[in-house]
Amino acid sequence: MLTISNKGKLMPESPIRKLVPFAEKAKQKGVKVFHLNIGQPDIETPPAAIEAVRNSKIKVLAYSKSEGNIELRNKICNYYSKLDIKINNSEVIVTSGASEALLFTLGSIMDPSEEIIIPEPFYANYNGFSVANGVNIIPIFSSIDNNFKLPKIEDFENLITEKTKGILICNPNNPTGYVYSRDEIKTLVEIVKKHNLFLIADEVYREFTYENACHTSILEFSEIQENAIVIDSVSKRYSMCGARIGCIISKNAEFISTAMKFAQARLSPPTLAQIASTAAMDVGEEYFDSVINEYNERRKTLIKGLNEIPGVKVSIPNGAFYCVVELPVKNSENFAKWLLEDFSLNNETIMVAPAAGFYSSLNMGENQVRIAYVLNQSDLKTCVNILKNGLAEYLKND
Repeated sequence: MLTISNKGKLMPESPIRKLVPFAEKAKQKGVKVFHLNIGQPDIETPPAAIEAVRNSKIKVLAYSKSEGNIELRNKICNYYSKLDIKINNSEVIVTSGASEALLFTLGSIMDPSEEIIIPEPFYANYNGFSVANGVNIIPIFSSIDNNFKLPKIEDFENLITEKTKGILICNPNNPTGYVYSRDEIKTLVEIVKKHNLFLIADEVYREFTYENACHTSILEFSEIQENAIVIDSVSKRYSMCGARIGCIISKNAEFISTAMKFAQARLSPPTLAQIASTAAMDVGEEYFDSVINEYNERRKTLIKGLNEIPGVKVSIPNGAFYCVVELPVKNSENFAKWLLEDFSLNNETIMVAPAAGFYSSLNMGENQVRIAYVLNQSDLKTCVNILKNGLAEYLKND
């Protein structure tokens, strides 16, 4: 009898995409679905990126180097130098998105049954990456009641065991939009230095901070240069999610040489996407100024609207383009399905991501959803109105 692996059975469904079949059925019925479930920006990709591919003189679409093209790695180094962070191209491995970067990282530093501490809620795919590598997530709870602030240092230290290999954070955070303060990053630096752990920081939303929040990279702390591993990507920064170009950055030479084995095993990152990404990295600061301002206005529009819905609690995001919303329902996944299957307003409905999938602790986040404010302000106002009316209707029977 043919059997499926236990690893495969344990692999969680993505809360971001698991309801796609319900959305597709709604669309087939002629209902317009607003996608608040996924961080797919509607911001235009820098034209130079598209033109670079269109104007390329390639006659043979060949493999690139396993570590990525030197031109792109040099551009990444130049980008970090503008942040006063000095790296060289031998400390960079280009990957097929930040997801592959994290898979390579976990595979390089962790053995099966070892543990990694992650503040929850966290990016849902961390669950899947951990299962794929056979490692255990040790969650440390952060609460919507204090806007998902980093837990106390003693809470981290109480979770450290002989199996602990590192701490993983996303900063600015997906799904909460929380931006860790410099003092909070210093706390983590002290912990990993004291206990000889890796500190992995997913910093793909670095540019997107609001309300005087300021991003602090772990690469700014020379005392942990052997411990620090940064995951980065062009996806959100340049609105190029489909390019699937990310990277690993670390000054730990042994880690980089180990991660290179994984990079060689998959041969190379995509060539055309690297060409596009290299060109995108030439855009000026004015691009980011306008994009950040647009996201900030969307953020304010969404939060204002959500706060006006009875029974709704929302975290105030100061970074990225997500927020976690607590709803007056028992099960947000059932509500999200109902919105797609049984409800529409003016023949329109919304798709949200149930937040339970952003936790690894059981029974957490069951009445929460993650919302991505990647639509224009007019559409966001429409979405808030759909949510308001949908909740009122749903609560009659919940």
